[in-house]
Amino acid sequence: MLRVVRRLIRPTTTRGNSPSQYIRVEIISATNLHVPSGRIPAGIFISINVDSQRHWKSTIGVLSSEKSVVWGDTVTLSSDASPVLSVQIRASYEADRMLGSGEVIGKLHMSWDEVLSHGDEPFDISFPPVRGVHPSLTLKAAVVHGCDDQDGALPDSLADCEITRRTDAGHARFAKYMRRKMISRLRLNAAVKHFQFVLDRCPASHPDHAAALTNLAWARLRGYIRNHLQGIDTTISLFRDALALRPQRHPARPLSLYNLTEALTWRHVKKRTAADIREAAQLYHELLPLCPDGTYLRSIAADENGVDYVIEECNDLPTDASDEGICLRRVVLELCPVGHQHRPRALDVLSNALQSRFTQSGNIDDLDECIQFRREAVSLCPEGHPGRDLYLNNLALSLSSYRFDHQGKPDDLDEAISLYEEALLLSPVGHKSRDITLDNLGGALVTRFNQHGDRDDITRAISLRREALTLRPPGHPRRDTTLNNLALALDTRYDKFNVSEDLNDAIDLYRESLRLKGLDHPGRHVTLFNLSAVLCSRFMDTQKNEDVEEAIDLCHKSLEALPSLHPDRYFSFRWLQNAYLSRYRVQLNPADVSLAVENFRLASGHPTQGLPRRITQAIDWARQADVHQHETNLEAYQTCFELFNSHVMTRLSIISRREAASAFDGAKSFPVDAASCAIRRGNLPLAVELMEQGHLESTSPELAREVSELNKRLAGAQDSAGSTDRAAADRAATEYRKLTRRWEAAVVEIRNLQGFSRFLLPPAYEDLQAAACHGPVIILIASEYSCGAIIVPTSGEPHHVPLPSIALADLTILKERFTRAIRYASRMNPKETRTDLIVLLRIVWEEIMLPIVNVLENVLKVQRRSRIWLCPTAAFTSIPLHAANPFLTKADRSKEPCLEDLYICSYTPTLSALVRSRQTMKKLVTPSFVTIGQGQPGAGKGKALLAVDSELELVRELVPATANRSTISGDAATRAGALDALEANTWVHLACHGKQDSEQPYHSHFVMRDEHLTLLDIMERDVPHAEFAFLSACHTAVGDKETPDEVIHLAAGLQFSGFKSVVGTLWEVDDSVAKHVVEAFYKYMFHPKEEGVMDCTKAAWALNRATHAVKTKVPLEQRMVFVHIGV
Repeated sequence: MLRVVRRLIRPTTTRGNSPSQYIRVEIISATNLHVPSGRIPAGIFISINVDSQRHWKSTIGVLSSEKSVVWGDTVTLSSDASPVLSVQIRASYEADRMLGSGEVIGKLHMSWDEVLSHGDEPFDISFPPVRGVHPSLTLKAAVVHGCDDQDGALPDSLADCEITRRTDAGHARFAKYMRRKMISRLRLNAAVKHFQFVLDRCPASHPDHAAALTNLAWARLRGYIRNHLQGIDTTISLFRDALALRPQRHPARPLSLYNLTEALTWRHVKKRTAADIREAAQLYHELLPLCPDGTYLRSIAADENGVDYVIEECNDLPTDASDEGICLRRVVLELCPVGHQHRPRALDVLSNALQSRFTQSGNIDDLDECIQFRREAVSLCPEGHPGRDLYLNNLALSLSSYRFDHQGKPDDLDEAISLYEEALLLSPVGHKSRDITLDNLGGALVTRFNQHGDRDDITRAISLRREALTLRPPGHPRRDTTLNNLALALDTRYDKFNVSEDLNDAIDLYRESLRLKGLDHPGRHVTLFNLSAVLCSRFMDTQKNEDVEEAIDLCHKSLEALPSLHPDRYFSFRWLQNAYLSRYRVQLNPADVSLAVENFRLASGHPTQGLPRRITQAIDWARQADVHQHETNLEAYQTCFELFNSHVMTRLSIISRREAASAFDGAKSFPVDAASCAIRRGNLPLAVELMEQGHLESTSPELAREVSELNKRLAGAQDSAGSTDRAAADRAATEYRKLTRRWEAAVVEIRNLQGFSRFLLPPAYEDLQAAACHGPVIILIASEYSCGAIIVPTSGEPHHVPLPSIALADLTILKERFTRAIRYASRMNPKETRTDLIVLLRIVWEEIMLPIVNVLENVLKVQRRSRIWLCPTAAFTSIPLHAANPFLTKADRSKEPCLEDLYICSYTPTLSALVRSRQTMKKLVTPSFVTIGQGQPGAGKGKALLAVDSELELVRELVPATANRSTISGDAATRAGALDALEANTWVHLACHGKQDSEQPYHSHFVMRDEHLTLLDIMERDVPHAEFAFLSACHTAVGDKETPDEVIHLAAGLQFSGFKSVVGTLWEVDDSVAKHVVEAFYKYMFHPKEEGVMDCTKAAWALNRATHAVKTKVPLEQRMVFVHIGV
């Protein structure tokens, strides 16, 4: 508290001839300050009255959490005016301008002799008790002989103001109402009447309007709490109006925030309105930072009846996975800093909301954050904490039932089981939560059994769930759940070991669970379709028609029990198709396949189920339609692509899109399987479109965020659509329809953007054919159903080339043989014949490329030495197709031409990438050429490349003088330096180690001096003028094993980033040998050098000529390692 000196000076008067006596009074502090009405004041002040005309007020001091105030104010008074003075302690409800005189806490009269009787020492004066405690004021007084301050403050006016009088009267009546044991409504009504009068005299433009609103609202609120007044909505409106008049940084805003939280909290107490407690949390989030530690307002706001109550009530709200719901949970967590007793629970409920949103949207970021928060909750509950077992259970559940199910990482499942085991140790026999942990651990063991088939796991899982069932005897509210889960474990063991007793026991348990669920039980439909599933299994064993008929009937009953937009209708459709397919497999009635397909269609199209499950069902639909040769197989593939693209495109980062792409079983081969289906149906243009649709293009970040936001809100509406409250479900359905319209509008907006007219639609064949404007593009498709190629010509319809002599499994073997042969060749003498490689390249020629060449030459009449582009997919991406060679000698002793003798070969990862590269070619950019080399990468980053510096010098000499040339090498070849060079130059030659990361291809990298230069770094950097890059490094053109239909490697990454033409390598390059290829390449590329022409479209021809020119110097495996990608 600042020391403030205020003096009240009056003209000098005398009694007789005695001079006037002045007394200086210092107001030091006060303690035990309880406000009679119980209302929280903005501050406390001291009032001293000498007579009716002489009145002094101290500054308003902030009340501490100890109910004390420190001032240090000083006033100089004349003792001549009156023999006594009145000292009052008052509460002010305004921090600056006061309305009225405040509420009296204590009042007493003292003579001047009493004041001066303590000498020069501080003394305490005690006031009448308030709420059983005597307020105490510490003063210090001394006589002074004169006053040199003639400009002191004038006394506060005590003019008879009606507003002041009625305000003070209102405070007095209200204080009496609050402190009397015999409560009288008359006093409340009188207080309200006074405060209403003042409010009427202080209209909206009046400076005291907010104070008048607050006084009336507070009196009404206490009356509401005591059931003497109704109309809480009006009271809250008064508080809101007052808060609106006290903007940010207004001294009274904290108290106004608190008042509104009190009103909202009490309405929640009496009416259980969730919106009130949510708003109160938001207000506390603003209030607490405005309340310094040690203040009374802070102590009240932060106690168990303040923010703690709001936190607990928010934590008890139903899980809300909407953005608004999760935002509230984050606010509540911020209200619980580290060390707060409610932080573990706040972490837990926020985790529940994130986990729920994950199930709807499939965004792994939500689940990862959920697990992070659950780990913190466990860490905050050490051994001995009563809630540790709960938080262990919840963390284990997120790891096993969610992230493991989504990503399949064994570490997650193993950790979950370990956590469950610890939770079980903390839940001995007799513990209230033992049944939950037994059930959960049993579920995790069932999951691990499905992965590894260890009989001990399923045996123990059943044992644990049997024990859980004994802890939930008849009459237990969760017995039906454990019956269901035990049945599931038995059914799982039956599926593996075919023990009929397990299946029959499972059916009996499901039936008992169903009996315990009344017709209106919210979970009845789950047991209905679970029972349906096991009856289908028994039908397949016994072929008793009554089982499958009952299974079908149960699914229909589950559908009847659910409203049209309930998310779980998806499961009913799913198990209904399973029942129809089961009946078909026994009775072979084609109508059952059609019925199954219809339910596949309904499940994959169910609007309120999350996209991940719908995608899974669409994949299964496509598989079954292919197996049964049903006419909807193409529809199924197209449906899957639409869902898949809607799901993946909302991911804002490249890595998250890839992770989403690889999360579904069967998704790896889906594009090639879809294309194979279209080929079998004779629709080659559609096959090309579907193949291309498997490579998702990104949209603008802003629109991606908009669509992502809509996806999340749609997910929230999906969640609400599952409510058992029919009115709530109806409201959710209305909201869902509104959001669906917004979604459709967002998609239309994106399609209006240049280059995005086919957004979420398959790219049109007519547009894709532009990739073949300078030569045919050959798409190689390897599916489990067939292998073949589609040739996209410069004009006209595509051509299909079957490859009947090779299958998907053959390609896998071929890839492994190439790997071994190349490794072996690297250890051979350069002059030795590479027999193994020759055999393999002959296979590639005869079984893959020769049928294609025959069509190119004999059907399409493509001229020799023309350019062709290879677009391999799936298993073809690992085969060096460009190096196909018959290795035969004709009768005239001339060599049979190989593929590179016949055509100039390039690769392209997608047709769209090639089209985009051509569209962005710039004609008027001054060429600049940078050579980047790192031959000394540092410890642990690879062996030294001794020929790098000489290679860089060689390249620099071969580049035309018309180009701006620069070199970065040695210590300057850092990650940042390389990125800047890539951004600033049109042509780049990069000589260093290149490493492919098979687990996360976007982390594939070039080895620089300090940090790795990753593919992600390059793809995220803007390279507006990029034209050509030569990657003289190893592993720069090797695809992604997780999503083999996506050609994700360093060379393709540079093309996606903007480089139009790229030369890369398929495996490790010997830098000393590679120099020969590099030298020959640039000589052809820039011939004649004197003309200074730099044309990146010559790169494929230059590489073709270079590898021919160095045949005698460079062994086969070091020539065929180089490939060209792009224009």
